[in-house]
Amino acid sequence: MSATDFKDYYAVLQVNKAASADEIKRAYRKLARKLHPDMNPGDAVAEARFKEVNEAYEVLSDAEKRRKYDQFGKYWKQAGGATSSWPGNSGGADFGQYDSFDEFINELLGRFGGNTPGGFGNVPGYRANRRGRSPGAGPEFEDFAGFGTPPPSAGQDIESPIKLSYSEAFHGVQQRLSLGSEIIDVRIPPGAKPGSRIRLRGKGQMNPYNRQRGDLYLIVELVNHPVFTFDSDTLFCEIPVAPDEAVLGGSIDVPTPDGSVSMNIPAGIRSGQTLRLRGKGWPNPKGGRGDQLVRIVITPPKTLSKLERDYYEKLSAQRSYNPRQHLQNTRL
Repeated sequence: MSATDFKDYYAVLQVNKAASADEIKRAYRKLARKLHPDMNPGDAVAEARFKEVNEAYEVLSDAEKRRKYDQFGKYWKQAGGATSSWPGNSGGADFGQYDSFDEFINELLGRFGGNTPGGFGNVPGYRANRRGRSPGAGPEFEDFAGFGTPPPSAGQDIESPIKLSYSEAFHGVQQRLSLGSEIIDVRIPPGAKPGSRIRLRGKGQMNPYNRQRGDLYLIVELVNHPVFTFDSDTLFCEIPVAPDEAVLGGSIDVPTPDGSVSMNIPAGIRSGQTLRLRGKGWPNPKGGRGDQLVRIVITPPKTLSKLERDYYEKLSAQRSYNPRQHLQNTRL
């Protein structure tokens, strides 16, 4: 500030010239909180007033600077007083009583503490700026500098896995989640699949400038099931059948999410063939059910009774079918 650009710092802080140091401090904190750019995003007038308040407090909070200001008025700097500012700050403030700039912010705004959900202490990749920080320490906020250009309105979206059993995913379930110090109840709708994204609005990272939060996306992971799995987005299972069932065909019981149902298999079915149970699969978000795929696996018995062995030997002796006939003339 030049000598010809005189400002009445007492008027700026809305105190009289006889105000005590404590009265000046209280007036400054009240105005700083009211005019802080974080409280007035995009308001250039409030930002300019905020800088004036900081400038006034820097002078009037320093006993020596205040004495010279009172004595020499607009020529107080020429009288030997030099205004000093904390690097990066848009004015000055009595920071001597604080161990760090964070402590000043905590007291001034009452909301950037490490235990506050979404505050700097809780947001991955962000932390409040400190004097003497090392280069390359990640995104930081340089004191008050840059507050005049706010970031995007909402905080960053985040993702987090959530493990569900097949039963929970099929029927839907309510789970209680811990987000830092915040506990929320989440209702998972029926039909969640591996990789499904469940959006929780306003539960992501917080924008420290305007306190708006992004969204949290829960990414569904299903705990392995002994029978069911997914083939792409379709419920799938493998069913063993005996050799005679494969030869003769017939009706077999197949498990589904609702319990066992009867399914007809055609005579002569081959191992690895896949059949479809329509409407017995996974719930669709828009209603109804998908299909269930059933892969047939022909499984011979590992042990045989004497009678079974006799019959297999007789069948082998009488068998007219050679499954490898088409391979007889194969050569390179």
